[in-house]
Amino acid sequence: MAKSVIITCAVTGSIHVPTMSEYLPISPNEVAESAIAAAEAGASILHLHARNEDGSPTPSADTFLEFLPRIKQSTDAVVNITTGGGHGMTLEERCEGALRASPEMTSLNMGSMNFGLFPILDKPFEWKHKWEPEYLEMTRDFIFRNTFKDIEWVLKELGEGHGVRFEFECYDMGHLYNLAHFVNRGLVKPPFFVQTIFGILGGIGADIENLLHMRRMANKLFGEENYEWSILAAGRHQMGFVTTGAILGGNVRVGLEDSLYIGKGELAKSNAEQVSKIKHIVEDLSLEVATPTEARERLALKGGDQVAF
Repeated sequence: MAKSVIITCAVTGSIHVPTMSEYLPISPNEVAESAIAAAEAGASILHLHARNEDGSPTPSADTFLEFLPRIKQSTDAVVNITTGGGHGMTLEERCEGALRASPEMTSLNMGSMNFGLFPILDKPFEWKHKWEPEYLEMTRDFIFRNTFKDIEWVLKELGEGHGVRFEFECYDMGHLYNLAHFVNRGLVKPPFFVQTIFGILGGIGADIENLLHMRRMANKLFGEENYEWSILAAGRHQMGFVTTGAILGGNVRVGLEDSLYIGKGELAKSNAEQVSKIKHIVEDLSLEVATPTEARERLALKGGDQVAF
């Protein structure tokens, strides 16, 4: 029988800037409300970033703790805190919120990479904030750093130190091999959560052949029984890719971090709107949507009572 589909919702991220959508959650209150609504719509994992008042990404643990307790009190969804942070942050800054909050899950990018957001500048936006075009332009000459040493540090500090398990973000084929390296060393043990990511400039392209190849190689490297596979795709590729992934037996991730749209040329008004759409698609495919309890069991998480918020 097909496994139920775990829906992750990435609520705000650090890729999109406020000018791009009035619906992007910015304040702690907006992040909390949007995350809770996404969980009520069917998301069992909430992938969370934090922002300053002007919408710029912040690593501040204090800001995270303005919305994390409210989310925990209002929903049973798994809280997953970024360790990717925002472009230009140090590793220690990127992990500040996770180290303070000790969540059940965090993200972990499986390698250093070019991460180009500058093509957004080609669109005719009237910027609300001075930092926005500067932030996007900076990515023309930017490498997101996650060396083997960096990854080892996160696995030790968060994995061993806090009992955190990871959303291993794989933006390219080499990232699967990097993960296999840590599995072979015994630093990562199954069941693990592999998030394959398509359509970011600098990573693997949003081509269905790439989706199939990533799945084949992940099965070869890890054994299908040892990991949970999830799929996300940037921008206009979002719904088509995650639907294909679900058909192929994968889990899915949606949310305003990954795409600001609900349909062609139509901005999504909330994260819940995207979650509801993919939930209906999944159910129309005669698949079931996983509950937070099922997600915790399949990912061997420590439980919501073991977090520090």
